[in-house]
Amino acid sequence: MKIFSCPKCKSDLFFENSSCVKCHEKVGYNAISDAFESTRLNRNLKFCENKKYAVCNWLLPKTDNSKFCKACALNRKVPHANDIENFNKWKKLEIAKHRLIYQLIKLKLPLVPKLDDDEGIAFDFLSKDNKENKLTGHSNGVVTILLTEADAVAREQNRVEMNERYRTLLGHFRHEIGHYYWMYFFNNNSSSLNAFRSFFNDERQDYGKALQTYYNNGAPKNWNLNYISKYATSHPWEDWAETWAHYLHIMDTLETGNQTGIAFTREKTDFNEEPVFKCSNPYLISDFNIIFKESTTLTSAVNSLNRSMGLPDVYPFIVPQPVFKKLNFIHSLFINKS
Repeated sequence: MKIFSCPKCKSDLFFENSSCVKCHEKVGYNAISDAFESTRLNRNLKFCENKKYAVCNWLLPKTDNSKFCKACALNRKVPHANDIENFNKWKKLEIAKHRLIYQLIKLKLPLVPKLDDDEGIAFDFLSKDNKENKLTGHSNGVVTILLTEADAVAREQNRVEMNERYRTLLGHFRHEIGHYYWMYFFNNNSSSLNAFRSFFNDERQDYGKALQTYYNNGAPKNWNLNYISKYATSHPWEDWAETWAHYLHIMDTLETGNQTGIAFTREKTDFNEEPVFKCSNPYLISDFNIIFKESTTLTSAVNSLNRSMGLPDVYPFIVPQPVFKKLNFIHSLFINKS
């Protein structure tokens, strides 16, 4: 995530800020300029309609016919303002979703609302007892997130019950949107699809049966030698979505490290030939080897900091060589696309 500054006093701003804590200027994020701006200083801008519900701080041009920003225009079903409990949960979901959309824009991926194009994206934020009995997941461009996921206690209970190392709202969004972009990269593209199968195996195996087998039997022995998570073993589509989410984790954390100027010097050893470390901007690097090496160093340091405070690791995963190759393949899709 980029570090932003106030358009008036240049103080640092967090991505969720709607005003500057120093000069109190009302600000919002402009996805076009990738900067925080003020409608007082730039009268060609307007706030997203969802600002009145305190769930969005994005701006868009006044000339835009839409009332909603690029992130909120993708919403299809959200809680009613009178549903106080679920409405407050929606706010938490939007924080994660806006961070996702920021990154998808950074990766130059298409973001077309399903309301405008049947092959586009839609987000449904539903209560657990929704009429369709839907669960968190993806189907033909529709990403469904249950509002109960915004309950930190319930989410942690689910994480423990499912024996997961990591479960966050942002992680959910990154995983589920990965299914959508699988269609974008591989539908009607036989050469890319064949390349996908060489890393993730054949996705034509029955998805429902594969998931049922996984839930009945769990992950195979030594799964960690070839997959980033147990769930990734269930089906090639889930392996893709899990690995895709980790690619987004790596890119975003490294960009944050770069933007905050994280750098340090370590003792030179046989295993550490480069004692001076500094985070690069991963979106400007074509060689994934460099990205991965820097990310590994960064997460090791941050994990150690967390342990110093008695907190869980920020990135509690070990990436085996087959997963590195999958991550490298995903990165190559963006390099070849550009």
